Amino acid sequence: MFMSDVMTCNVTTIPSSTSLAEARRIMDARRLRRLPVVDKGLLIGIVTRDALDRAAPSRLDSFNIHDITRLLNKVTVKEVMVKELVTVSPDATVEEAVTLAQQKKVGALLVVDDGRLVGIATTNDFFYKILNPILGIDDPGSRLVIRNCQGTRDVERVVAAINKLGLDVITMFMLPIPEREANSFVVHLSSEDPTNLIAELRLLGFTVERRAR
Repeated sequence: MFMSDVMTCNVTTIPSSTSLAEARRIMDARRLRRLPVVDKGLLIGIVTRDALDRAAPSRLDSFNIHDITRLLNKVTVKEVMVKELVTVSPDATVEEAVTLAQQKKVGALLVVDDGRLVGIATTNDFFYKILNPILGIDDPGSRLVIRNCQGTRDVERVVAAINKLGLDVITMFMLPIPEREANSFVVHLSSEDPTNLIAELRLLGFTVERRAR
């Protein structure tokens, strides 16, 4: 999967001449935590809600409301935006992008093609478009964890048992458990009642747990 598959394309941007007050209004109205800054079609920075908060007077009690309003309308995002950007190309793999985000400790990646912003991917994008489908979040059915399922032969035995009972699989994946130096094989079935499969797998010698959806 590539970044072009998960990024949000219709990105709300602002020019560097935007006042802090206007940037805050846009964030509040669109429920955003960050705004890329684009001048003449080129990405030059990003401003976050945290940056706006830090730019506000540190002691509000020493300012009256008119002073604060005047300050926020006078100062532009150019003065508080982050210029050292963490960017990826649209053909970067999701694995590469997540690794980069973790290394740089950022909650969003700007997707840039030839200097121009073409998308943005936040933590929510990775959750909703990748992790949720893998885990079957919000999908009906039941989830089973097969504890002592090790290697492809065991996986084949589990799949054979599923096929034998005519059950449909929504997702399945191997989940490593480092502290136990073992893996768990997780299967999300469309069926709400996996009782027969649990019994079948236990007869085959597997340790099976049903997990809450």
